[in-house]
Amino acid sequence: MDILTQAVLGAAVAQSVAKKTELRVATFIGLVAGILADADVFISSNNDPLLMLEYHRHFTHSIFFIPIGALLAAGLLWFFVRNHLSFKRLYVFSLAGFSLSGFIDTCTSYGTYLLWPLFDQRLSFNIISIVDPIFTIMLVVLIISAWFKWRPQLAQMALLIASLYLLTGLAQNYRAEQWANRIIQQRQHIAEKVLVKPSFANIFLWRIIYITEDKIVADAVYLGLTPELYPGGSIKMLDVDKDLPNLAKESVLYSDINRFKQLSSGYLAMSPVNDNVLGDMRYSMLPNSLNPIWGITINTDKPEQHASYGFYRENTAEVRNQFIQMLLGREIH
Repeated sequence: MDILTQAVLGAAVAQSVAKKTELRVATFIGLVAGILADADVFISSNNDPLLMLEYHRHFTHSIFFIPIGALLAAGLLWFFVRNHLSFKRLYVFSLAGFSLSGFIDTCTSYGTYLLWPLFDQRLSFNIISIVDPIFTIMLVVLIISAWFKWRPQLAQMALLIASLYLLTGLAQNYRAEQWANRIIQQRQHIAEKVLVKPSFANIFLWRIIYITEDKIVADAVYLGLTPELYPGGSIKMLDVDKDLPNLAKESVLYSDINRFKQLSSGYLAMSPVNDNVLGDMRYSMLPNSLNPIWGITINTDKPEQHASYGFYRENTAEVRNQFIQMLLGREIH
């Protein structure tokens, strides 16, 4: 999730295992430890833009890295807290703060290598958006209350509420899957892959995307008390060998396209609105749209150059208004 949520979740876990007299220093330690797993964003290369994507939420988010990450956090913070805590207590709070970093990111649709190196693939639970202000604000309010009132019980309450919110997201995911199956059956499609995920910043409006034959199909569904379906459209999925027959398999560009295909779980197609942009179709500003918000720009005239990576957000008033109407479960005409 976003860095603020990572920080406050780490603080809440550290607060929950602290004594009253340790609560404020534990908050500081948990905040730092909670964001340390995302230090993997610094693994990058100017010559290879995809390297950062490959290592983002990689080994630092594995459950097997937790003791190491906690030790790194403790080492970084020892100079600042050595007059207030023993190293043993510092490590306990660092361990607590770091412990859920990988798990909470796995709850999103982007996923993590949670079980690396035993399982060398991203896991995604698809039960919460990468940014969810309701989830974050609940945590912020309660850890600040715990700070001022010296009450670890409020942090424990924060974790309980956060757990209930994630369970609600899990229930919504199940409802979205039922809608996806219903849509696929009604259209008499045979789905090779199906993905349901919450749209931006909420757990009420869901994106349904699936692959059938050589097409990627996207729809959206509002899952409030009265569900509302928002049909989308379809787009041809990229087949590298068929669609780019003159691109040498030994070329850098061919390799980059296949790397990006793996990163996007196969939901890959040429953007309908941006020239030469190969998009990750899992993500769009509108949940029933097929305009990707990020992708790679390919230049087949220069096959030995790496593909560049970029964002293509449609942040217009029309798109924002349509998203709000969907989020409220209203009909779109």
